[in-house]
Amino acid sequence: MTDTILPKGIGEGCGEKPYFKKIENADLKQSAVSGRNCQFQGCNPFAQTGRSKLQNQRAGVNQQIIKQMRMRAGAENLLKATNNNKVREMVGLELSYVNSNLQLLMEELEALNSSVDVYQSPQEMSNIPLIPLGLKETKEVDFSVAFKDFILEHYSEDGNDYEDEIADLMDLRQACRTPARSEAGMELLAKYYNTLPLMESRFFTPNRQSGLFFTWYDSFTGVPLCQQNISLEKASVLFNMAALFTQIGTRSNRQTLTGLDQAVTSFQKAAGVLNHLRDTFTHIPSYDLSPAMLAMLSSMMLAQAQECLFERSVLPGIRNHFLSLLRMAQEAAKVSDIYDQVHQSMVQTPIKDNVPLFWSSMCQVKTNHYRSLAHYFLATALLDHQLGPNDDEDQQEKTLSQVYDSLPEGRSPLDLLKKREERRLIGKAHLRRAVMSHEEALRVHGLCRHLKKLDVLEEILQASLERSKDKFSANDNKDEFTDYMEAPDIISKTEHSAHPELPSNTKVKVKDFFQRLGPLSFFNAKQRWTAPRSLRLVPKDGELGFTLKGEPPVQVVSLNPSCAAAVSLALILEGDYIVAVGDIDCKGMSVSQVIGLLKDVGEEGVDLRVVSLMDGNASMHTKSATYCGLPKTYSMICLAYDQEDKSAKGGKVTKKPSFLSWGLKNRLKSASTLSLPSAEYSSTLPWNKTCTTFPGSSSFNDSSLY
Repeated sequence: MTDTILPKGIGEGCGEKPYFKKIENADLKQSAVSGRNCQFQGCNPFAQTGRSKLQNQRAGVNQQIIKQMRMRAGAENLLKATNNNKVREMVGLELSYVNSNLQLLMEELEALNSSVDVYQSPQEMSNIPLIPLGLKETKEVDFSVAFKDFILEHYSEDGNDYEDEIADLMDLRQACRTPARSEAGMELLAKYYNTLPLMESRFFTPNRQSGLFFTWYDSFTGVPLCQQNISLEKASVLFNMAALFTQIGTRSNRQTLTGLDQAVTSFQKAAGVLNHLRDTFTHIPSYDLSPAMLAMLSSMMLAQAQECLFERSVLPGIRNHFLSLLRMAQEAAKVSDIYDQVHQSMVQTPIKDNVPLFWSSMCQVKTNHYRSLAHYFLATALLDHQLGPNDDEDQQEKTLSQVYDSLPEGRSPLDLLKKREERRLIGKAHLRRAVMSHEEALRVHGLCRHLKKLDVLEEILQASLERSKDKFSANDNKDEFTDYMEAPDIISKTEHSAHPELPSNTKVKVKDFFQRLGPLSFFNAKQRWTAPRSLRLVPKDGELGFTLKGEPPVQVVSLNPSCAAAVSLALILEGDYIVAVGDIDCKGMSVSQVIGLLKDVGEEGVDLRVVSLMDGNASMHTKSATYCGLPKTYSMICLAYDQEDKSAKGGKVTKKPSFLSWGLKNRLKSASTLSLPSAEYSSTLPWNKTCTTFPGSSSFNDSSLY
């Protein structure tokens, strides 16, 4: 089943409302900037492919589940509020109907999760189907209003100037709802996932509600989860990355070595993403994102990777050699053991209440199928091969002893090698276990209605059963009545073990959509800035009157009052940041670039725009503490002086705190501007009177400028 890729977005044939925000802006503005098509490629959500139909059905079921849950909540509230017996009877009847509908919808969602044939490779006709994960569904999120308001309030810029950036972000998220089953789709999800931390730093703060609600539906129950926390968005995108890896692995052509290698890599990466998701996001209140569920899903992906490794080893053919057959028996036993562990985790509470019956039944079928293959390979090695004079007896004995944990009483590996009758009896015992395991696999297959729809699975199980029966009949002697021996268990072993692999694209550098706001390390949601202040700079004799430093943005570190140009800088403060020179935005420019712009200024001057940090770290530069040799002592003395002055003005005697309590309470204040004196006190302090190089000026230190 192929995916239809969007050619740079959807334009026509997508209904009244465009699917991408960029197309909508183009229709509204008809401008060259916003008229370009969406630059993010995803699958066409309107294409009638098998996978798109499945996702559309999943979205429809999720909406119906929401409707029924709201009706159930209303009925339960009414049942609690009323005392009328007739009303309670009617509400109880309606509640039973709602619960019945919910149960039917849950079964329908389980059937969609069991539709693995849609994701299989069209070239596969003789392989057991693999289980992929479906993508989590989400609602569309409109960032426009919230981001524009935040840009205006926090960054003091017009949010309408960032319509294109907001539209690009919304289009990227929209494209991630239908990613292609290819590397391009994976890169799309990885790009959005790595964009989320940048968006969080720009617009999300712990002490302010963003006004945005992210809604994601549980993959197994269909129950929606709506939160303002961006962690839900990150975790859900990570889950979809793992789901897309499973779909890529399921779609691989397992009839070729290249396809099997791709499948193994995809399932290992899916397991790595699920483990990363489990370790990173531990408090997401959703069943499919719970630690227990993620651990089970990771184990299932590793089991499928191990199954593909086994198929890769048998694809060129199995040599009809004693040692080769023993090795393949242990490889098959390894796959069986892993699937058995996955099945055991699926039947544990609370996972068993949410995992589709199809999944647990499939794991049980594969456990029995590969166990029967292990016994068949070992029986073939014992029945078809005898110890010859040219064979390495020591090597065969060592290999055979590593296959069994324990042999029947009175027997040893050397006896099995040298005694023909012993080999035949043990071989027939293994064939009996192979037949029993195949029959158990077919029994479980018949109990699950979704498994019965997979004709290829039934054909493989039936063919394996007939092969084991034919082998048993060929070595059966009807006159024997004493050969009912129990075959020992086979020790599982593999030369190539599947392991989780975290893909490299989970941590990649992406373009910051809002880089025009300035460097992220300075202009972020945690740093509070004043509104930009405009001032006129008129150079005198080629001098600017201040000194600059720092990487973008450039900071004013000192003023030179003796310079004639300083007269025009009455509104600039030490520690301010220059954000614009004339009409040129310089938040991302270095010192040399800004100085280059200022050197070209003529006698008419140029307008500068500066901003100041509103926290304590940057305000230290606006005081004369920078030019005092002891900044910490300066702050402590100012605090003591300020407290004494306030006590004198109020006419009240305040109890002096002890030195220890003062140090504990004011340790953080001693290095902040809260401990610095105001402008009216700073001129009376002795160090301001003796400082002749940079005399204090109340116009420079006015707190209203912040």
